Amino acid sequence: MRLDKYLKVSRLIKRRTVANEACDAGRVLVNGKTARASVNVKVGDVIEIQFGTSSVRVEVLDVQETVHKDDAKELFRYL
Repeated sequence: MRLDKYLKVSRLIKRRTVANEACDAGRVLVNGKTARASVNVKVGDVIEIQFGTSSVRVEVLDVQETVHKDDAKELFRYL
C-alpha cells in the first residue's frame, strides 16, 4: 500500500492530501530514510512523522485497504 494512503487509513494523518504534503516536505521517514508518498509500506516498517518540534514513531502491524475508525489504532504501535 502507498505510504500516503496508509497514513490516512491508519488515521495517523487525517487526510491523504495532507499526508502527500508531509511526504513532499521531507517530514516522513520510513526505516530511517526520507520517503515519498508513493513508497510501498509493509508489515514491520517503522514510520516516523515529524510534527513541528515533536515526532511520532510507529511500527506497521497490519496493512488493510479500509478499516473502521475504532480499529485503526490496531494497524500500528507506538515506539
